[in-house]
Amino acid sequence: MKQTMKREFLLAFLALSSACLTPYVWAQNPPKVAVTDLAYTRAVSQYFEAGTYSEKASLNANRNSVTASYSGSGTYVAGKYSYLEQRELRSFTNDIKGQLIQGTTFRLVQGKGFDAGDPQPTKAEQALQQLQTGKMAQPVRQPEVNDIIARIKKGEFSGADYVLFGQLSSIEFRDQLTPIQGTSSSSHQFLLDLLADFSLINTKTLEIKAAFSAQGNGNDTKLLSARGDLVPPNRAKVMRETSQSLSRSVYEQLAAQMGMDAPMSQRLRPAQSGVTVPAGQAQPAAAEQVLILR
Repeated sequence: MKQTMKREFLLAFLALSSACLTPYVWAQNPPKVAVTDLAYTRAVSQYFEAGTYSEKASLNANRNSVTASYSGSGTYVAGKYSYLEQRELRSFTNDIKGQLIQGTTFRLVQGKGFDAGDPQPTKAEQALQQLQTGKMAQPVRQPEVNDIIARIKKGEFSGADYVLFGQLSSIEFRDQLTPIQGTSSSSHQFLLDLLADFSLINTKTLEIKAAFSAQGNGNDTKLLSARGDLVPPNRAKVMRETSQSLSRSVYEQLAAQMGMDAPMSQRLRPAQSGVTVPAGQAQPAAAEQVLILR
């Protein structure tokens, strides 16, 4: 009984010591971290046509007879082809890198972009080849953007001790026009909501050191003087706010899971109930009123 309690105490002590020493060790020997662009997969459909056709005709006529001949052949294939496109969203990660540089001792290294492999022949080209040669083209296996283990072993993040891998889960633009009761004005909101999953992976052991979901959002609100009037939204502002809020969420959760500087995480939160926004960070924007003169 005493040996069991002693062993459990020793394991608990080692776990606590490891958690406490991690920030210190990382401060003395900062790890190199590569931040990937957000990976995504989407379904794509395309219409295709393929066909071959040859035709011959002849006509011979004289006073006594008329001779005609005709020969023709043709094949035709058409349809709709669906496949999954794998890419990286080259936005929304620069602010994450900035937060890591500002709030941690990590050294950031630039990894290679995702290599999607050689372009595949289109479905129309595959069907045409089959019609002409009688052989079906075998599709070539393409690299997978979500196979981060294969990408690490391939050397896309050479020199990095850790990879912060992000996968896009959901991205949605919303356009809302809301009449304001008792007035002839209306509120026009353009919003962007983004959700992504992140994993911090050790490139040597392939161990997952942290895993979490992070959300970012931004909006552009305008007050219109008359219902029915529309003003183009400021898309750049919305995307910038989304990127900044996503980076704050990523940093806070990474700091909590890795036992990093908690006060820094508090200082990076947006202003609410008396909390001060750090210098250099944009204050929350108020609704912009747009007057349309007639």
